[in-house]
Amino acid sequence: MQPLSNIDSLLHFSPEILIVIFAAAVIILDLVVKNRESVAVAHLALVGCLCTLAAVLFIHFSFRNPVSLFEGMIRLDEFSTFFKILLLLATAATILFSLGSQELDAKLKGEYYALLLAITLGMFLMASSTNLLMIFIALETVSLTSYILAGFLTHSPRSSEAAFKYITYGAVASGTMLFGLSLLFGMAGTGDLTQIGGRLTELLASGEVSSLTVLIAITFVLAGVGYKIASVPFHMWSPDVYEGAPIPITAFLSVASKSAGFALFIRFFYTGFGSTGLMQSVDWPFMLAIVSALTMTVGNLAALPQQNVKRLLAYSSIAHGGYLLMGGVLLTSEGVGAILFYLLVYLFMNLGAFYVVVLVANEMGSETIDGYRGLGSRAPLVAIAMVVFLASLTGLPPLAGFFGKWLLFTAVLEQGYYWLALVGLLNSVVSLYYYARIFKVMYFEDADEETHSVSFSTSTFALLSVFVIPTIFIGFLNIFYTFSNISVSVIPIQ
Repeated sequence: MQPLSNIDSLLHFSPEILIVIFAAAVIILDLVVKNRESVAVAHLALVGCLCTLAAVLFIHFSFRNPVSLFEGMIRLDEFSTFFKILLLLATAATILFSLGSQELDAKLKGEYYALLLAITLGMFLMASSTNLLMIFIALETVSLTSYILAGFLTHSPRSSEAAFKYITYGAVASGTMLFGLSLLFGMAGTGDLTQIGGRLTELLASGEVSSLTVLIAITFVLAGVGYKIASVPFHMWSPDVYEGAPIPITAFLSVASKSAGFALFIRFFYTGFGSTGLMQSVDWPFMLAIVSALTMTVGNLAALPQQNVKRLLAYSSIAHGGYLLMGGVLLTSEGVGAILFYLLVYLFMNLGAFYVVVLVANEMGSETIDGYRGLGSRAPLVAIAMVVFLASLTGLPPLAGFFGKWLLFTAVLEQGYYWLALVGLLNSVVSLYYYARIFKVMYFEDADEETHSVSFSTSTFALLSVFVIPTIFIGFLNIFYTFSNISVSVIPIQ
């Protein structure tokens, strides 16, 4: 495939250009609007998401064949389109959450929404980059904006601490990944993912490069990717950052950042090395299986004693990263398709759970499990929604989370990793315990005497239903999994 020139690539790059335009427009509007607490900037950011989504769909249906843009730096295909839609949905949901959150300073909303659009741009690039340099630039774009958003509550020492820890861990991970990328470039003589795998295979066969050197390089790259998806042992930042960041940003990082990380993981390994003999030089499947098992186990066990719901969901997010890694153990089409489907399911059930956290924090002023006492009687519809989300996160049938885990477990079993499927099943049982703690306080513990019934607006229930309905019914719709498989089928670049 002949890559398009820079000028010819601009039309296909229109969604990313639109994000930049709207991010700048949000800042300008925030400067000129008289009422600093106006929601106009949020509405403009939402319009930007909708226009970008329309551009993504237009490009997808107008140019169905995969295209390599900017002299091979970026690839436009159905795989990248899948993640762009997923990321836009997460960004739009975060903007809506932020409108209803009482944590955020209304006078800083312009910078906040512009940063949300900027981080979305970086995640777009992470999902579509096919060059080592562009991969690192995309990763740093996401990282730098994430640091600012995590510490956006400038009046909160906890938020400042979260941002500092995030920067510290992120700097180490970025430096480690950059060293691995430089090793790969030095050995292969190119930054193009479509060529690196083949060249390294030839060098290994001729003895010019040792398998240990390749192992070290790819392991260093995995450190950077593992940091974004919060896999063990690169998960240390996640609980503190999730607890200290604003709740909408915590929700966004738990879904969008993880999705972008897995997009990069799949693109790097499946495209760069999946079709070559390089993966046979080291037992990568077994190594990834160990990382998957450790990630889900550490996440679930660490969640057991947590009292802060944000921190509990942070460890839960780590565990779900372990489940997702099950699909990437052998990098088969079935496994990658299961990852994409589970990410779609995870978007609805995890964002829905965090929206309930936003609502409870606004009304009760608490992020702890005790703040949910008697919620079943004080706000029955919100409590029911939370039960649906937690049950789906556990993987109970017939909710969407069950079908997502079923596909992941099936992909692992088909490759003979029975022990990994058993570890995943046992971890699902463990997760049921700490999710059930929230259910218990909502329905079987009375609220304090001074608490009263909580009423929410119609718009709140409408937004809540946007997450509840897919969580209940998405597992029965094969169209999403079919789209996931279509996306996988175009990952290899000819």
